Amino acid sequence: MQRFDLIIIGAGSGNSIIGPEHDDWSIALVERGLFGGTCLNVGCIPSKMFVFAAELADYARRGPEFGLHTRFDGADWPAIRDRVFGRIDPIAAGGEDYRRGLPHVSVFAHDARFVGPKQLRVGDEVITADTIVLAAGARANVPSIPGIDTVGFDTSDTIMRVDALPERLIVLGGGYIAAELGAVFGALGSQVTYVLRGDAMLRDQDHDISRRMTEIYGRRYPTHYNADIRSVARDGDGDVILELGDGTTLRGDRLLVAAGRTPNGDQLGVTETGVTLDDAGYVVTDAHGRTEVDGIWALGDISNPVQLKHVANHEAKVVAHNITYPDDLRTMNHDHIPAAVFAHPPIGSVGLTEQACVARGLDYTAHVQDYGSAAAGWAMEDTESICKVIMDNRSRRLLGAHIMGPQAPTLVQQLIQGMVFGLTVDQMATGQYYIHPAMPEVVEQALLEL
Repeated sequence: MQRFDLIIIGAGSGNSIIGPEHDDWSIALVERGLFGGTCLNVGCIPSKMFVFAAELADYARRGPEFGLHTRFDGADWPAIRDRVFGRIDPIAAGGEDYRRGLPHVSVFAHDARFVGPKQLRVGDEVITADTIVLAAGARANVPSIPGIDTVGFDTSDTIMRVDALPERLIVLGGGYIAAELGAVFGALGSQVTYVLRGDAMLRDQDHDISRRMTEIYGRRYPTHYNADIRSVARDGDGDVILELGDGTTLRGDRLLVAAGRTPNGDQLGVTETGVTLDDAGYVVTDAHGRTEVDGIWALGDISNPVQLKHVANHEAKVVAHNITYPDDLRTMNHDHIPAAVFAHPPIGSVGLTEQACVARGLDYTAHVQDYGSAAAGWAMEDTESICKVIMDNRSRRLLGAHIMGPQAPTLVQQLIQGMVFGLTVDQMATGQYYIHPAMPEVVEQALLEL
């Protein structure tokens, strides 16, 4: 059994743990997929590149509304796809080549599974180390539906690399992956149909955001809510056939399953090395990233249900410090974690939703400000977008902020900063200039209303 000083499982954020301070450590880096992890290869980066192309298509389509002689004549899908992955794939390959070139790092391109205390089987051999970092991420969740295992379907791991733009795409799910990728294919020319097991798009968002997004998507795409999917099959023409409980039959040439993501702790068999999983399958850690087993740490999507890249990167920095300087442990800061959904329109949010405030019995005031009330939103003739702010009535500090509309993931950053530094709503609203007529004025107006 080969022994190392450190084993890192996962070459996403886990790859960033290795630094110059570890030059005299023998390190095993285990990665069954592409270097860079979910974000670089099948998540944040490629999807946002597709989102940008889709936004350009939508602008071209809407040009005549503003007196422009533009139109959308269709998309060259292979050219769009190849531009995206022609830039991304060399980064993943280069990252692996770099690590393989380091004399103190051994790369294992295999599935891995624990077979005993700190004993990890990779391929045909078993390796061990006193220090192990679990950073193996999560995988697409596939719901149990009769026929799903044999019909052939896409997830976010595969849909962006297909050879042709689907003519009719059925999207199973109403979360952020479904909202983003469905809108991409819809803007580029696919006929998109949504099938939701629930009653709304983006149900985890603030209820005002979810309600508006449900209305917007419902106008754009045929959507089936509270759907009971009885079966999935393919007919003789190769069409995907979904049979719903109400007797509806849906047909498409591709099926995108976007039903959330499942942490990979079970596939690693972490319980064989004494690590505990919670009821949802996440590795249990403390505030320093330690599991219950001395010397085993975890970070990112395998242990944090937030499943955000910026959170995984933060946790990787903390764990990198803590394994190197165990007498000077740092804690993970999970206060005021922001999130974005790059749907159409996009969303930026931080803090509590209004429904969470109600559930906690908080004394709060909430206000929704339309984009159109600010000069920039009015000039854009925006009648859909909103900025919602929620204030604690005792401290007059923000409890949450939720923006849906153009530039939302950027606009929310100023509110994140105010929350982190403990500013009151009054200080944020009146203690600085807001450029006129720029989009941040809608944030100013929302704050002033509180």
